[in-house]
Amino acid sequence: MSQQGPILVVSAEVRPSFAAALSAAKLFPAVETDWSEAARAIETVQPAAVIAGMAGADPQRVETLAKLIAARAPYLPLIAVDPVTELPDNALPFVQSESQPNRLIARLNAALRVRALHATVMRRLVPPVPIAFSDIDAAKEATALLIGRGGAYPALSVALGERSGVVGALSIEAAAKHLNSRDIDGIVLAEGFSPRVVDAFLTVLTEDTRFRSLPVVVVSGDLAPSHDLPNLEITSVPPALAASIALPMLRQHAFEQRLSRTLRAIDAEGLIDARTGLLTTTAFDRDFATAVYQTTERGGSLSVARFAFDNAHPRAQFDGARIISRLMRQMDFGAVQDDGSIVVVFAETDPRNAHAIARRLSSVMRHTSQGRRDTRSEADVTVATLLPNDSAKSLLARLYRQDKRAAS
Repeated sequence: MSQQGPILVVSAEVRPSFAAALSAAKLFPAVETDWSEAARAIETVQPAAVIAGMAGADPQRVETLAKLIAARAPYLPLIAVDPVTELPDNALPFVQSESQPNRLIARLNAALRVRALHATVMRRLVPPVPIAFSDIDAAKEATALLIGRGGAYPALSVALGERSGVVGALSIEAAAKHLNSRDIDGIVLAEGFSPRVVDAFLTVLTEDTRFRSLPVVVVSGDLAPSHDLPNLEITSVPPALAASIALPMLRQHAFEQRLSRTLRAIDAEGLIDARTGLLTTTAFDRDFATAVYQTTERGGSLSVARFAFDNAHPRAQFDGARIISRLMRQMDFGAVQDDGSIVVVFAETDPRNAHAIARRLSSVMRHTSQGRRDTRSEADVTVATLLPNDSAKSLLARLYRQDKRAAS
């Protein structure tokens, strides 16, 4: 990819091995410094990325440098090489492998693509609106797919669930369904599978361009990092530390997804909500009125569904919006309403098919925590169909009345 600037190498060692790997690749001009000069070097060098060796690093200096880097725009990647303790949320962990010296280059290129995307969004936003990496709260936006069935699975689900959304799968087949139906920001593959099964799963991820850039943390020491996945980490650390390894990469991917949706919103001239991928309420009201008018004039069917969430579970509402934006048909459209519910319009759809579509969307939403059904976070679904004498306003009013009757 095109050069965005020099790479700053920070280390307590003189000429660390990963700096030599950068030089051997002949892709990036590298500037080396030690921890005492790192902050000043960032201001003077204006790097495109920072790669820091954790060997002998003072945790306080790591934290200070991470805060300085997080405040910069566009996104400045920080890659922490061979971490031994928990890292700041914006430090991407990387464990060196003698058998694959080019893994660092792949990890760096993946991070630089996010930086380039951020720069593009900043350039195209009119009027300029600051979008920072620190705006991404992993607990509210990032979703990890946890796969496993061994003894560490419950501990991993708790460790991940405290800091991000979690979708659980007890089998590779269930995981594949989640990957195809949800927006996943990373995969944590726990124990319970043979090396052959794990290798086959990673091979599928490598060969599918939709998933190749996903962060993948394999909690197993029996596998060599031989797959062409730039954000693959293989470790055998305890669950809490495995979650801390996954979280920065989950957060980076969630940030990348937010930027991609923002670009789509720009292309749609502000009619799409960048956070959910659905229409803005203004665009929804306009399109809904037009759809009702055209259906009334030309004939046909039109149905609407409302997905109402418990206000105590805002994450469920966000997940529901993302699922709907991903799975609804191209002819359909929806938006998050002021009360937090989601209204979706099913064009050319009779009541029977509308109920079937709504049930399918609702069934996907149920997998919100550790793969188990949580009735508190499930959506209450109501469906209404356009009648001959309906207007857009009366149809929505009937939809809300049906929801109140169902609740009582």
